[in-house]
Amino acid sequence: MSGFDLIIFDCDGVLVDSEIIAAQVESRLLTEAGYPISVEEMGERFSGMTWKNILLTVESESSIPLSASLLDKSEKLLDARLARDVKVIEGVKFALARLTTQSCICSNSSSQRLDMMLTKVGLKPYFEPNVFSAKDLGPDKVKPRPDIFQHALKTFAVPPSRAIVIEDSVHGIHGAVAAGCRVIGFTGASHTYPSHADRLTDAGAETVIARMSDLPATIAALAEWGSEI
Repeated sequence: MSGFDLIIFDCDGVLVDSEIIAAQVESRLLTEAGYPISVEEMGERFSGMTWKNILLTVESESSIPLSASLLDKSEKLLDARLARDVKVIEGVKFALARLTTQSCICSNSSSQRLDMMLTKVGLKPYFEPNVFSAKDLGPDKVKPRPDIFQHALKTFAVPPSRAIVIEDSVHGIHGAVAAGCRVIGFTGASHTYPSHADRLTDAGAETVIARMSDLPATIAALAEWGSEI
């Protein structure tokens, strides 16, 4: 039997154009701390990662000790910027209006931030109450671990092969693939970069789209093709 029983959306960089805002805030903080990095490099290297894991990665590859205060400082600055500037990804509402399969969100962002962003851009009614934060499962359960996807599959009682995930990051795709789900990559947000689509494909995405308005047709096509791809 072909088709899907669950559509799982990442949030940042898939539903809301927030990754570019995070890259701007975090690149400035890292540069001020003595680790010069551009907004573009932030998006390419760290999209989909939590700020804590970004700091741990930077510390491991440099001799710069990063203050624990950066954790809290980034969260406050980013929340303020997102509350002011975050926008919905173009074509998302068009796609959601045409998808009839049950859906949910699986994100590394906190529940509070997800609620704020989804409310601001008018997407909360499409998903509530099925908005899942990996941070609620524990600090060691964030993507690229598969736990948040497994949580969604268990909640909906759907086997992994019957779920399709839409992700914009390598880390997110690794988690979805590890959970046994099929994946569509997305490169239509403002933080995209020249090799973005290739990297998502290499990570395990079956196909990559750059326009969210193409999502319904893409899901329908993958459902027809089945899982022998």
